[in-house]
Amino acid sequence: MKRFDYKAKDKETGKMLKGNIQADNEQTAGRLLIEQGLIPQSVVEEGENDPFVKVKNRITTKDRIVFTRQLATLIGAGLPLSASLRTVADQTESKGMRAVAEEIITAVESGKSLFEAFSAHPKIFNGVYLALIQAGEKSGTLDIALKRLADQEEKDAAMMSKIKGALVYPAIILVVIIAVLAFMMILVVPQVQGLYEDMGEELPGLTQALVDITDFFGQFGWLVAIIVIGIGVGAWFFVKRTPMGREVADSFKLHVPLFGGLFRKLYVSRFARTSEMMLATGVPMVESITTAIESTNNVVVEKEFTKSLEDLKGGKNLSESLTGLEYMLPLVPQMAGIGEQSGKIDEMLGKAAQVYENELDEQINNISTMIEPILMVIMAGLIGVVVGGTLLPIYSLVNSVSA
Repeated sequence: MKRFDYKAKDKETGKMLKGNIQADNEQTAGRLLIEQGLIPQSVVEEGENDPFVKVKNRITTKDRIVFTRQLATLIGAGLPLSASLRTVADQTESKGMRAVAEEIITAVESGKSLFEAFSAHPKIFNGVYLALIQAGEKSGTLDIALKRLADQEEKDAAMMSKIKGALVYPAIILVVIIAVLAFMMILVVPQVQGLYEDMGEELPGLTQALVDITDFFGQFGWLVAIIVIGIGVGAWFFVKRTPMGREVADSFKLHVPLFGGLFRKLYVSRFARTSEMMLATGVPMVESITTAIESTNNVVVEKEFTKSLEDLKGGKNLSESLTGLEYMLPLVPQMAGIGEQSGKIDEMLGKAAQVYENELDEQINNISTMIEPILMVIMAGLIGVVVGGTLLPIYSLVNSVSA
């Protein structure tokens, strides 16, 4: 049973009332209020509007993977669907996932298919997930479809973790560089300036430049901070909330130096792996490729790959349809062609995906190894400039005094 906060109007007095009520879901809560002579105005699960509760109950990729794999194991062992769902719901440690599982159980026990029950939660289960669930139900291979989903999500999560790790290290080094430079500029440079002023000497050119920079940020630092924050918020809104911003960001990923090739391999491997899963589960070709295109999660790539659907619908083979696409890497159509000849197109697409996944692993490791010395050289150069602008003047003063 869940608790729901409600606002309702009393039928007799017309007075607005607030309170909470226990029920299995919102609909049941609404019916209970009506039976009590109230007219529901809003019924919200307790804590749903609390941001701290939302964060606590957030469903992670790991939660979904564990849920999917456990469900696949239980169904494969011959346990009835409803009992499998109930067991997984009882075992999960995630409150958010448990709540979703209970809603799925209620829907299944009321006569809905598993696909319909999962479809009620599109923010948690994407198009690939739902398509494989539907195909697994129709073909009687639901446990296999769920296992493939769990395997693929684990691979995706591991790959994204490696990519983020490759990006996090440079960010940490950058923060360290900024912190060291700020310390030198704020605390050391002004002291050097004071020494020269006390002795009536003129600052060297490099030191004067550092002093000017320090003075500028001292006077206008607040303005710079506002501008930087404003640009950051504006960029975030543009990318996250506008179609053009999403397209610009996705195009940048494909063309950014050093990481552009990495992202291309990531999207192509996703496409090939999803195509393999869909076709192996018995989903028709056009539907499989449509879902695989959506799984890339890049609007620029999706637009380009969608051109292949017109050729497929026109009667061309998959290998022909994929050939010549701008962001399609050559191994995929080649392996698709071999699969068409051997009758194992899903298996060949899986092998193509594995090749690019292996290359991604190696490329990420190489980038991480290469970035470290480059950043160290940059950090040493910047700090060397600041140190040179502070220590050299001090040595000059000592020499002039000694002379």
